Amino acid sequence: MSLRQQLTDILPTILPSSPKEATKGTELIRLVRLRLEGDYSDASLRYHFSIMSCDPASPIAKVEKGQGYYRRAAPVPALSGAQDLLSMTQGRLDDFAGDVGAVDHILQRIRKFRAAATRYCEVNGRFPYPFRDALTRDSPLGNLWKFPDMVVVDWEGGEPADQLLNLDPETLALKSGLGIPPYRIQSVTLRLVPNLELFREEFFQALSVSSWCQGGELFYAGPIEDEALADALRQLSNRFGIGITTFGLTAEMLDELPGPEHILTAQPRETEALMERFDVRRIASPRLKDHLDWASLDAIRSDNEEVRRLFNWLTECIETEQVRPFERER
Repeated sequence: MSLRQQLTDILPTILPSSPKEATKGTELIRLVRLRLEGDYSDASLRYHFSIMSCDPASPIAKVEKGQGYYRRAAPVPALSGAQDLLSMTQGRLDDFAGDVGAVDHILQRIRKFRAAATRYCEVNGRFPYPFRDALTRDSPLGNLWKFPDMVVVDWEGGEPADQLLNLDPETLALKSGLGIPPYRIQSVTLRLVPNLELFREEFFQALSVSSWCQGGELFYAGPIEDEALADALRQLSNRFGIGITTFGLTAEMLDELPGPEHILTAQPRETEALMERFDVRRIASPRLKDHLDWASLDAIRSDNEEVRRLFNWLTECIETEQVRPFERER
């Protein structure tokens, strides 16, 4: 067995998962030698660590602007996220005629786009919150018209601090006195390829799931090359206020992206390279409301744990005067 193959098998069992607990090169060599077959020099091992850490498909990653190595998050098996396929194909599983390979392929593209859209929002100072349980395989198809793929929260009166956002106490007090939350919540509906056959259904689904938010957006992975389709979407947006954004990611470009978990845990340099692949174009801007629709919100909050978790997170951020990215329990 080659050295690289041995390292691929050995490293996931000994590397820490967090960059903060990274293992220095000298210590990693010692640990690897305890399990390695063959006599390889330290220089050869260090060379392989360095080369493999640049490969998004390998299990080892190097700390950005620092020393040491950690375990790169493994790609999530595509078929474990059947809810993504249900959501982004409007539940039309029959279209794949039982072709497991085709299902796996399209599902991986969907998961990559979800991860890419999430990172794009984070890079631009927005805080995403994913909806997953409401769109599971066994959920009613009606949930596709009640819950978005995710919401993004834009905070007002905050000062960036690393990956956190420190809220201004005076702004919080003022907003609280006026009964206005210091944030705006927008729903986000994710779709791969815009087309004339489905765009109205996709648009009105995005409108429907935004009913309890302050606005809604429809993100398409692929570009809109048909100007008639772009005009039709703009007309709907002008009337109903849903924003339309395309990322310029063709099916082939999605295939070339690293796995979804790699996208979500990418180091700054890798994230910057990923953003350069996007050709983000705003087809129409969302029209935002001043307040949440509490009647619509109450209708879904009482029987949905994810909505409750969303507002528990927002409340905690306000109470601590510090916004942290939402971390879903695993």
